[in-house]
Amino acid sequence: MAEGIFSSLLARYNLQHLFSVSSAGTVNYQQGSTPDERAIKALFSVGIDISSLRARCIDDLDLYACDWIFVMDYENYEKICSTFISTQRPRVHMVMDFVNGRSGEEIADPYYGTAKEFERVMSDLFIATEQILYRIFEEYPDVALQVSGE
Repeated sequence: MAEGIFSSLLARYNLQHLFSVSSAGTVNYQQGSTPDERAIKALFSVGIDISSLRARCIDDLDLYACDWIFVMDYENYEKICSTFISTQRPRVHMVMDFVNGRSGEEIADPYYGTAKEFERVMSDLFIATEQILYRIFEEYPDVALQVSGE
């Protein structure tokens, strides 16, 4: 869901050419599978189609090539951080870290829940990705200039 939401946000601002967005799990048992139908349905209801995405594992990504890594929960935060030498680690954050009053908050995996849990996660991710993009604008003013058209 996060990859689809952030990619759609970048497309809205015509910034997709400046970013590479990937989503991956910390385990590979679902590798290659499609997103959960409830996630597909929730995002499709707001005009985002994630049906072509396939599950990947962090083992298949070059994490050292990442500038920023966002995780949903503490377990994944620890797993990601432990894969790096601290001086070579990209910025690793909880996805809610840039949302006022919600820094450090986990986003629970909705898999064992209902469609409503998927909608809640979708809502949280919309809020978080906008705040992440605003932080990127602060740190990379040239990106913000492209949005404003200056």
